[in-house]
Amino acid sequence: MTPDRTDPEGAIARAAEAYSNWGRWGEDDVLGTLNFLDEAKRREGAALIRRGVSFSLSQRFDINGPQKGWRRRTNPVHTMLDTGTDAALGNQGLPHGIGGADDVITMPLQCSTQWDGLGHIFDHGKAWNGRPAEQVVTSDGDRVTGIEHMAPHVAGRGVLLDVGRVIGEEGELPDGFAITSEHLTATAEAHGVRVGRGDIVLVRTGQLARVRRSGSPRAEGGGGGWGDYAGGPAPGLSFTTAGWLHGSEIAALATDTWGFEVRPNEFENAFQPLHQVVIPNMGLLIGEMWDLEELAEDCAADGAYAFWLTAAPLPITGAVGSPVNPIAVK
Repeated sequence: MTPDRTDPEGAIARAAEAYSNWGRWGEDDVLGTLNFLDEAKRREGAALIRRGVSFSLSQRFDINGPQKGWRRRTNPVHTMLDTGTDAALGNQGLPHGIGGADDVITMPLQCSTQWDGLGHIFDHGKAWNGRPAEQVVTSDGDRVTGIEHMAPHVAGRGVLLDVGRVIGEEGELPDGFAITSEHLTATAEAHGVRVGRGDIVLVRTGQLARVRRSGSPRAEGGGGGWGDYAGGPAPGLSFTTAGWLHGSEIAALATDTWGFEVRPNEFENAFQPLHQVVIPNMGLLIGEMWDLEELAEDCAADGAYAFWLTAAPLPITGAVGSPVNPIAVK
């Protein structure tokens, strides 16, 4: 059912009530839908390793990333603290000819391939599980649902839904394309793969491939820019998929786009309304800016769209998001 474009407030409230998981795992829960990812699901995922081939699903973390400064999000700044030159000149003060290099990186935690933690989005001042937002995330960070709690858990059965290839033209969806529950179901059927409780679902739209082809500095012959990848128009999940996300009982979902949901959003005046439903109310773990291209090529070649996936966030105490280098193994 298409939501009333003029009433985002009402649509969000109805979806939040219908698909809330508040209290489902107790009042002290800090994992949300990761509770669906249990030992049996991990054994199922591990059993999918046949060839031993692995794929990194992360973009590179460097100054050439997609960020443009919105909400003070910048690209990573990498600085050397010690170099080979220091060692060669004998400036390190170390004995018997040993030398070394050290470095530091400065970056927002959500500037590239990343997870949104449960403290990232609030709904009318409420954080995940109905807690008051001001008591959860303070200047000290997320004191309750910090992403460090998730670090041991994000490993299991991954499923790629290559909606770009199945629904789109030449493997890609256009910006502004809203992926519906029907699109997700049709893609799973086309791949011959099931999606269910505890799965980590990856949705490929093809937008990252298009951006790289047209302008990324790392694309051969690219024009040296990301365009509006960070925050601009994009294909993504429709607001109407909230029911599918809830009913399927998946553990997490990640996409190759900046914002997970379709942009512009499906209301006349709204900002990321699906986030407002699925993070604070459903407790869903969301990943963004994942690089699914090499994995998608391999899945198309061998017809296997399920695999072992490990994608642990860095256990940064109190963080509301984390960089991640997801690894898929087939």
